[in-house]
Amino acid sequence: MPPGSLRRRLPGAVSGMEFTFFQQLAYSYPIRIIIGDAAVSAPATENWSGRLAFILASIGAAVGLGNIWKFPYTLGSSGGSAFVLIYVIAIFLIATPIMIAEMIIGRHARASAPTALKKLGEASGSRLKWSLLGYMGLFALFLVLSFYSVIAGWTGAYLVKVGFGGIAGLSADEVGGDFGAFLHSPAQIIFWHALFTAATVFIISRGIKVGLERVVKILMPALFVTLIALVIHSGITGDFDAAVSFLFTADLSKITWVVVLAAVGQAFFSVNVGIGGVLTYSAYLPKDVNLFRSAIIVALGDTLVALLAGLAIFPIVFANNLDPAEGPGLIFVTLSTAFAKMPAGQLIGSAFFAMILFAALTSSISMLETMTARLSEVRGMTRTTAAVSIGTGTFLLGLITVFSFSTWENTYPLGQFEVFAGKTPFDLIDYLVSNILMPLGGMLYALFAGWWLSKETVLSEIGLADGAVFKLWMILVRIVSPLAVALVFYFNLG
Repeated sequence: MPPGSLRRRLPGAVSGMEFTFFQQLAYSYPIRIIIGDAAVSAPATENWSGRLAFILASIGAAVGLGNIWKFPYTLGSSGGSAFVLIYVIAIFLIATPIMIAEMIIGRHARASAPTALKKLGEASGSRLKWSLLGYMGLFALFLVLSFYSVIAGWTGAYLVKVGFGGIAGLSADEVGGDFGAFLHSPAQIIFWHALFTAATVFIISRGIKVGLERVVKILMPALFVTLIALVIHSGITGDFDAAVSFLFTADLSKITWVVVLAAVGQAFFSVNVGIGGVLTYSAYLPKDVNLFRSAIIVALGDTLVALLAGLAIFPIVFANNLDPAEGPGLIFVTLSTAFAKMPAGQLIGSAFFAMILFAALTSSISMLETMTARLSEVRGMTRTTAAVSIGTGTFLLGLITVFSFSTWENTYPLGQFEVFAGKTPFDLIDYLVSNILMPLGGMLYALFAGWWLSKETVLSEIGLADGAVFKLWMILVRIVSPLAVALVFYFNLG
């Protein structure tokens, strides 16, 4: 237990009202209360200052490399407007109901994911080990943060490179060669990986209000302002009409099962559900905040960022006759080629990579916060010790990703299996998280909230009356979302 904390054991036979009282006491003071064989504790003694801080933090957690890096290139290779149409539908009918489910669990239990799921599962009379779902999410987060900080480090390196004119005047082949040389320089990548990890650890060590809140209140407005400025610039200097047509002129003939699955998968991962991050943020949320409205605002903000990113990127792509279906290199190679030859490319490119770095940082702190909360809860560590311990672990695991793009780029550990053929160590980690752990986690969170939580518990948290909207949410979270995620899960494995 932390220095100065208290530990108290009470008789097992206490009323529900007494249990709630002691539970709230544990969340207000650094104490651990044992009631019979059950422990009442909390990961933190802090709360968000209000709904705005929570919404900014939640949007920041959702908005990351997936929105500004992955969304545009997935859209470009998946039918353009057809992809956007399915993506928006999936955000609100599949991903958002699951996000609300996590919020309900987090605020009601006010604990880390494993503890919250165990407690609420036992209260519902379930014999299933629901805490395993929480541990699976923590494991997924650890894996994600290990390679996420490496990719985010690339962004930091390119912010400096572009800002100091490192690509000015280079041809397309030269830009591509420069990026290839960068990937084959492990020392450079390790430096930026370490720098990004250290920044994430420092923010989390400062706490909820001094660390998380202060950062998201600065970075999220800065991200939106930068993104809007880039959209305006692209509208003036790029082929904006072609981009708008590509994004919003729905061509229903391009809707195929491949496009549907890609859009549903992107929507699901975009809002950061299925791994306990939303649950942990919600555990710090005051009772007077409406969860349903907050979730809708987060979903709208996340979707807006993704669409604005498309409007910032594709006018430049079309104006320079670049390929919108370029793939992952769309940002680091294709757009850098455009920045290298456009007027004020140095300034615009710097702003662009700064925006991606902001988005990456707001996501990485949500991942580390979720794991820090759990370690502080079960081990009694200080926030700083927990954050440093986890950050060190993710940094070391991230070295696998670093070397997967250089020394191990032709190493395929499970290449003897067809489904893993051609996958480097990094590809295997990414596949495990994106194709197995996150879809499975999202489906199980939906099922838990829809079928195991009592109606009274849900209504006490969600911020809706027992009417048509509530019944629609129940249908979505019980049936539609799990089936849709199971479909994506099945085809991803295939």
